[in-house]
Amino acid sequence: MSAAGPGGIDPELAAFIEAAIPSVWALETLILLKRDPDSAWTADQLVAEMRASTTLVANCLAGLQRAGLVMEQQGAVRYAPAAPALAVLSDRLHDAYRERPVSVVNIIAARRSDPLKGFADSFRLGGWKT
Repeated sequence: MSAAGPGGIDPELAAFIEAAIPSVWALETLILLKRDPDSAWTADQLVAEMRASTTLVANCLAGLQRAGLVMEQQGAVRYAPAAPALAVLSDRLHDAYRERPVSVVNIIAARRSDPLKGFADSFRLGGWKT
C-alpha cells in the first residue's frame, strides 16, 4: 500500500475513486449492492430502497457498469467486479468511506469539477479490469 495522501486516502485508492465513482449516489449504490453480492436488484427495487429517482439510479448503474463493478443480468444488477483488483479496491473504498467519509466525498466532489479529467479517467479504468 502507498503512503497516505490528503485526507488519509492513499494515492491508488484516490485514483480509483476518481476514475470509477462518479457521485456519492453511485458510491451508496455500490455499497448497497456489495452488502449481498449474490442478490440481484432491479432498478425499481433500487429506486425504492434508496429513495432516489429512476434517472439517478440508471446513471449510477451505468457508471458502475462502465467501471466493471456491477453486472446486469436479465433486467437486474448485482455487485460483480470484473477483476480481483477491482474487488480489493472496492473493499478498500468501503472501509475508507466508513472510516473517513469526508475525505472520500471530497475526492468525488473534486472529480466532478473537472469534466475532462473524468473523461481521461474513463480510459484508466481498463488497467484495473485486467
